[in-house]
Amino acid sequence: MRTLLLSLCLCLPLAAQAGEIDQPAALKALQRSDAVLIDVRTEDEFVSGALPGAHLIPHEQIAQHIAAVAPDKNVPIVLYCRSGRRSGIAQDNLQALGYTQVINAGGYEQLQPALKD
Repeated sequence: MRTLLLSLCLCLPLAAQAGEIDQPAALKALQRSDAVLIDVRTEDEFVSGALPGAHLIPHEQIAQHIAAVAPDKNVPIVLYCRSGRRSGIAQDNLQALGYTQVINAGGYEQLQPALKD
């Protein structure tokens, strides 16, 4: 019983982790004309400031609305939120749906200055 509980405790943090942030890959993907930039924050966060050209799809709605902005599952999709957690969750969901080039760009405030460089 102890071994089973220990095994479960060791596995749970891994299952709860979202996709890793890869800002360099996101910046490279955004140089492509077919890349899709998605803000997975709330509407209030989006209204207070968003990256140019970003589509708003809150992370909990990504599976229902992704086809409207990215019908091709092979185009680069760059996701961002406030810290990278919600965009990581959205990344995992999109990959489970068969999207092949999904990148977690991390947080808005970290990505914004990098796009200006």
